Amino acid sequence: AAAAAAAAGGRKRKRAAAELDDGFDRTAESVLAGISREMETLQRAPKRSRHALEDLNLPNVAKEVLDKDDDDVVVAIEEAMVRAAMQILEGRGLDFVVPSRASNNQLYIPELDRIVLKDKTSVRQFASLAGVRKTAIMVRILELVHELCRKGISATKRDLFYCDVKLFKKQTESDDMLNDVATMLGCTRSSLNVVASEKGVIIGRVQFREAGDLIDCTRMGVGGKAIPPFTERITDIVSDAKFVLLIEKDAAFQRLAEDRFYNTYPCILITAKGQPDVSTRRLLRRLKDELSIPVIGLFDSDPYGLKILSVYMSGSKAMSYDSASLTTPDIKWLGVRPSDLDRYNIPEQCRLPMTATDIKTGEELLQEEFIRSNPAWVKELELMLERKEKAEIQALSSFGFQYLTHEFLPRKLAAMDWI
Repeated sequence: AAAAAAAAGGRKRKRAAAELDDGFDRTAESVLAGISREMETLQRAPKRSRHALEDLNLPNVAKEVLDKDDDDVVVAIEEAMVRAAMQILEGRGLDFVVPSRASNNQLYIPELDRIVLKDKTSVRQFASLAGVRKTAIMVRILELVHELCRKGISATKRDLFYCDVKLFKKQTESDDMLNDVATMLGCTRSSLNVVASEKGVIIGRVQFREAGDLIDCTRMGVGGKAIPPFTERITDIVSDAKFVLLIEKDAAFQRLAEDRFYNTYPCILITAKGQPDVSTRRLLRRLKDELSIPVIGLFDSDPYGLKILSVYMSGSKAMSYDSASLTTPDIKWLGVRPSDLDRYNIPEQCRLPMTATDIKTGEELLQEEFIRSNPAWVKELELMLERKEKAEIQALSSFGFQYLTHEFLPRKLAAMDWI
């Protein structure tokens, strides 16, 4: 039975390959005609404000945080500690007023297509059993960040954790407190000089200077250039790319990099290898803003792929306070979409049944405003949940290892088959 199924699958793949052998014009000029029109539209459009939230005059919404230099962060920390000292001297005890990052304090703004923080706050009291430990952790984080900014140096989140393991206990606690400190000080998390380890990678038709050194991303082998933690040190971005291809996973990125897809179809390839980090999100936003080229998304056909794509576009709830610099509006979802599974004859053995957790995640996504605001996304997600099947980008390899490079992407781009 297994052999018969495999043989049937082989015949189906051959039929699919034959159907695709139809004289399709794979030249860059033909494939990228629609992309070029999108690019021209973006370049003619006026530049969008990075802090447009203030212009909407919405009630009960917190001010957006700003990038601050080291001196400004040092001053903000010292002012916070002076206030704390005055409270103690006045007999009121030590406490901090911190903007709440709870789910019920998040708001999706359709005009901006991103999540922002509302103005609800919480009070961390040292004299309270419930707040004493968090208050102690916050003071320690403020002390460490003050040292970093005063000296003009940086540290990784892991370095910070090991500065006081017994107090923090778990790195998630020190990481979470960094976000609280940023919201309290009114600055981006990058302004605190604490960064995650390098994760994202970029390759393709773009050059820039990093801390003064010229970087040519067409000369990075097949592994690509690691995206630096401080993307503000990237300057003089120059590119002849027609679009940015945002890729969910490293495996697909490596396939396209090895095939030099960016030379055949002038583009920039970028991936965060799964859940996106801050540096990748910030650089993607800069590329879209400064180059005025469209961003095309290549993600798995499952709820998690769509969830990751939504983080790039609308932001994460954990960092909604910094959504202005971390979100990239109007990313076009090229694939792999649920409707592609039949359209491209993905074999049954390459489709996976959705687990109960997958289904729950998909149903929760359907309730999110940033999903419901796009009817085409809703239709695809509903199709996925109806069929209860998912597929990874690598399922396309059933037609050949280079099918993604030579067939799927060129045909999708030529047809402008994105939503």
